[in-house]
Amino acid sequence: MNARVGGLSVKGVGLTLGAVVLLSPLLSPAGALPRYRIQAAPQLHLTEGNELWELDRRVMPCTYCHVNADGGAPWNPFGQAIQATFAREAKEGRHLTFPQALSTLLQADTDADGDGYPDALEIHAKTLPGDPASRPEQPLDELRAAFAAAGGAEQYAPPKKKAGK
Repeated sequence: MNARVGGLSVKGVGLTLGAVVLLSPLLSPAGALPRYRIQAAPQLHLTEGNELWELDRRVMPCTYCHVNADGGAPWNPFGQAIQATFAREAKEGRHLTFPQALSTLLQADTDADGDGYPDALEIHAKTLPGDPASRPEQPLDELRAAFAAAGGAEQYAPPKKKAGK
């Protein structure tokens, strides 16, 4: 015999609570991915040819902009450069979206982590622009040529809005 509480079986209540506990990290705000990462990954072409993107949106590590692998403060030099871009542009009266700020920074040809490779080239080479230990293996001149052939910093322009949206 199955005990009942308020018309529900104790077993059913237990299974429901168990499911809520197991799924809560996926449903809570802390378990959700920041919208910035969801915007940046496609803009930086980190999703192209990456079958995991459809299954798991974490193809872009938090360490692109943060010191800690789980995100949050403090920010690494690249994350600080994005913040500085927002601040500088706002001071000039331009209020940018995140994709616009990211594009503006990458077009500036700066090297946030000081490793000798500009941020846009590091993104093109799939290394971390905020970590001086993460550097492209390709010589700078070769990488610049490949980057230019791929479309330069314009390839990281904010995505165009679709008609009707």
